[in-house]
Amino acid sequence: MEARSVQSEIENTIGALIHQLHLPTIVAGRTDAGVHARAQIFHFDITRNHPQMNKLTAERINKALPGDIRIHKIEEAPYGFDARFSALWREYTYTICDDPTGPTPLHRHEVFAWPVSLDIDKLNEASQCLIGVHDFFAFCKEKPKTTTIREVQRLEWHRNKDDYVVMTIRADAFCYSMVRSIVGALLPIGDGRRPVTWTQHLLSQESKISHIQTMQAFPLVLERVGYPPDEELFARQSETRARRG
Repeated sequence: MEARSVQSEIENTIGALIHQLHLPTIVAGRTDAGVHARAQIFHFDITRNHPQMNKLTAERINKALPGDIRIHKIEEAPYGFDARFSALWREYTYTICDDPTGPTPLHRHEVFAWPVSLDIDKLNEASQCLIGVHDFFAFCKEKPKTTTIREVQRLEWHRNKDDYVVMTIRADAFCYSMVRSIVGALLPIGDGRRPVTWTQHLLSQESKISHIQTMQAFPLVLERVGYPPDEELFARQSETRARRG
């Protein structure tokens, strides 16, 4: 039996509304199983004169979707738009509670419990070397015939109003398990078990490092996706396809 996914639920729901059995969608980022999203973007192709077009409103779709999935907005995309390949960047957060008592019960499904206090300054210092264009091979699960070179544009840590530790990371794209592996590599630095130079050491490796823990998925959230102006969408799509290919 095929595992349930947000993408399949949306495809099946919209497909049923417009009487189309197979409705493939393209998403901005195919997140690991268990990862949440506040701002996932997707597109699908349909003709303007489709007889069921009037049913494609966010309200109608949400009434048919299960309660754990919601559509914020649906609209006709501009020329050249591709949810995946036109994107300039994706931004995620990962939230951790380093209080020994753990997160509050209401947050237990979205905050990871870490039993040792974390030093925000060390986490930020160790993160600096990961910003920029690098080969993140040591942080990614291998996938044949794909590149592991990515551009991390932002990587920083802070404490939020609940005193949880939050990592924010933005990149042009991410490899499979890359964000969760970066968190797993940085936390031992934050709690003092590794020096701040540990991430630079990992980045320079040419083979997988077994010391990196791939953290759980549920505290990871896709927060935002960035796109260029409408007139640059097609050029960005073509550029990304060529590079990923």
